[in-house]
Amino acid sequence: MGKTYYVPRSVKGETRLLYIFSIKSFVTTVAIGLIGAGIWYLGSNLFGMGLVPGIIITVIFGVIGYLFGTVKIPDIPIMGKFRKAGGENLTDIAFRFLTFKRKKKIYMYNLNRGGK
Repeated sequence: MGKTYYVPRSVKGETRLLYIFSIKSFVTTVAIGLIGAGIWYLGSNLFGMGLVPGIIITVIFGVIGYLFGTVKIPDIPIMGKFRKAGGENLTDIAFRFLTFKRKKKIYMYNLNRGGK
């Protein structure tokens, strides 16, 4: 008889697009890449920017968008003030920051009710 293996009941993962993109990283790549394309469009109309510099600008903005959608803050001592945010996505931190700037207060709830 063969070996038995434990199969977890709840498997939480992100759907992948084109193998490297999760849905969130794809959306941020496209959104910030479109900002780069808009800068290319304005630069070509105002300054006569050519095709190659425009593509380079769009790719740079797309890479920034991809990193923004995938990077997590590391949990290492040299991070200083950001150490408490260790393991959280950069998009979640930016969303909380924008929410705080809009409402001027944030409510953080401790879901661990068992103890300290």
